[in-house]
Amino acid sequence: MRVIDEMGQRAQIASRQLSIAGEAKNDALKAIAKALTENVGKIMEANRIDLENGRNNGLSAALLDRLTLNESRIQGVADGVLEVAALPDPIGTVISGSTRPNGLEITKVRVPLGVIGIIFESRPNVTVDAAVLCLKSGNAVILRGGKEAIHSNKCLTAIMQDAVESAGLDRNAVQLIEDTTRQSSIELMELTEYLDVLIPRGGKGLIRAVVENAKVPVIETGAGNCHVFVDESADIAMAANIIYNAKTSRPSVCNAIETILVHENIAEKALPAVKARLDEKNVELRGCEKTRAILGDSVIPAEEKDWETEYGDYILAVKVVSSLEEATAHIARYSTGHSECIVTSNYQNAKKFVATVDSAAVYVNASTRFTDGGMFGLGAEIGISTQKLHARGPMGLNELTSMKFIIEGDGQIR
Repeated sequence: MRVIDEMGQRAQIASRQLSIAGEAKNDALKAIAKALTENVGKIMEANRIDLENGRNNGLSAALLDRLTLNESRIQGVADGVLEVAALPDPIGTVISGSTRPNGLEITKVRVPLGVIGIIFESRPNVTVDAAVLCLKSGNAVILRGGKEAIHSNKCLTAIMQDAVESAGLDRNAVQLIEDTTRQSSIELMELTEYLDVLIPRGGKGLIRAVVENAKVPVIETGAGNCHVFVDESADIAMAANIIYNAKTSRPSVCNAIETILVHENIAEKALPAVKARLDEKNVELRGCEKTRAILGDSVIPAEEKDWETEYGDYILAVKVVSSLEEATAHIARYSTGHSECIVTSNYQNAKKFVATVDSAAVYVNASTRFTDGGMFGLGAEIGISTQKLHARGPMGLNELTSMKFIIEGDGQIR
């Protein structure tokens, strides 16, 4: 039997225990948070090896940032675990109920999905975020991270497994595929006998590969070609501040913006102010002809590929548009359906933008960086779903559940 099949069997057994674990799930999460804070040194040492390997392999500064686990970030992850533990348990929640004319009592309740697979890239915090959300929602999880973070992921998984076991639950509720070759990804995508759903979390290439090749159900997440539209009525200082935050606070994450669209009636005043803020972080601008006419030759001429690229770096595409309609048409063509923002003082334009733009999160006068489970009050997130079926936007506990009909009678027959 293949290793992946053995993992699937163990996960399936663990999932049955988790489905009725009740308060023991919170005990496990609290034990995980405590273990993370007690093992900061061990985690950072494992992460140091990954970072050293990453530098030797030529990873960009942005990708190295995604890979980094320092004391502050580890504490943040542990705090996030406790936030999830404090959330209401969705399992067993009654969604609806009715009594039929024949006396049957029908109740629809939340139940776990079962066994969830997660394929992700170089962010080791996802290892913990994914595991604790699956545990709290009564699901076992099989994790498959990228080779860049393998030492960090192995360390974190071992810490979590020991903590889960200390709470009286099956340690196989959380498992990590340690083989980082392409073959292990393919095997996980084809694990139809044991896997109930597969969630890819990473760049556009990873998500496309999973969607195109998986034989198990997939929830599509993550790719973030996000936009800010600066309307002609925008407060310029506000626009510059939002753009600066949405691009530079963490350019490698999926809710960072990649393109700004600026109304031509405000462009001559807005673009210099925006560029002045972005220059603080040496952001490279790639602009249309109108943008270059205003800002000069320091702006690289934009090509078609720039409008569709998720840079994940200190690079930003800029386009001057003639109207709100042109801005929303551009977004409709190039957006990945993640997060979009309008900066405006015009109520009607705000309402039109919100109604027209078809993305998981649409903002008025706020940074797209808020698209996050924690920021939305969901605790840690499993990912940002950019599809429309079952789950959309930040995926918290409810999105990791299915439903079951319970029918109670007293001898009715049909």
